[in-house]
Amino acid sequence: MNTDEIKGGVRNAAGRVQDAVGGLLGDTGAQVEGKFNQAAGSAQGAFGRARETTDDLLSELAGYTKEQPLLALGLTLGVGLVLGLLILGGGRGVYIRK
Repeated sequence: MNTDEIKGGVRNAAGRVQDAVGGLLGDTGAQVEGKFNQAAGSAQGAFGRARETTDDLLSELAGYTKEQPLLALGLTLGVGLVLGLLILGGGRGVYIRK
């Protein structure tokens, strides 16, 4: 669990409290702000989870490339070739002699 997940959870909880207090007092402005804080907290928590997942995948990929560097290089070249062909649009960038 990283800081974004923790901060997002705290902001989400604070938004729920703010929404509830606004509902009890009849303050629609506080309710709207509470809903906003809930949404922002949820988004920040999701960002934290995505960041953690990405970090895990990158560390796993780094270990894989250390174990099998030539295969990793071949895969990288293959992906680069496919992306290059997709960007060029299937041969529009290749010159043909007449």
